[in-house]
Amino acid sequence: MTLQDRTAHNVDLRTNNIFEKMRKGEIAFGCQFNSPSSEQVELLGIAGYDFVIFDGEHGTFTLSDLEEQSRVAQMSGLTPVGMVPDVELPTIHSFLERGIMGIHAPNITTEEDARKLAEGCRYAPEGRRSLSFSRATHFGFGPPRSEYMTHANSQVIVMALIEHVDALDNLDGILSVEGIDYYGIGPKDLSQSMGLPGQMEHPRVKEFTRQVTDAVHAAGKKMSHEVLVAHRASHFFLEAAVAFRESRLAQG
Repeated sequence: MTLQDRTAHNVDLRTNNIFEKMRKGEIAFGCQFNSPSSEQVELLGIAGYDFVIFDGEHGTFTLSDLEEQSRVAQMSGLTPVGMVPDVELPTIHSFLERGIMGIHAPNITTEEDARKLAEGCRYAPEGRRSLSFSRATHFGFGPPRSEYMTHANSQVIVMALIEHVDALDNLDGILSVEGIDYYGIGPKDLSQSMGLPGQMEHPRVKEFTRQVTDAVHAAGKKMSHEVLVAHRASHFFLEAAVAFRESRLAQG
């Protein structure tokens, strides 16, 4: 009996909480972090949250941070999702190898962008993800590789963020790509691409959002806000701090 056979029963294949909530018709609750915080991740697990998003586009996360924070998240009962800085295959691969189970990708503007994203997140025959002996694959132990790969493909969540005005002209191509689960709008960068920097509530931005949402629904797909909601960790802390200070001042 090989070492892999002797240890297979000790490996639990990870499942994605967001998909579990979706199957039940429930909203998944999460929190987005711009920097590592093991304590806050653990507290979210205690609070009954479903997932955490680690912002690898704007935040301070190194690959080592992503691996450690993914470990903490999964030990706390949370599904770790990573926001990648781009959709190149090596970038997505590096995030998934750390144990990340969802990819939130920015600036999907063309069909090619969408295809890179979808293919980078899954193993063959559905994609081009590389197989290795990392934390994501239980260091090469556990069930047969083919079984693991099929399971991993079914559990990775793929979200495309549309945040440039040019995406509207390419929307049919973007939505034709198989393997993207949900779509979102990035109003901050979208407004800049429209020559409206900082005007996220402008009617043109809202009209773009409506057009994309209608197209997504017409294609039989969903927007990310229809299945999950995530608040920023920094907002949680600041809101609580302000509320506490104001309540004490009100007491005189």
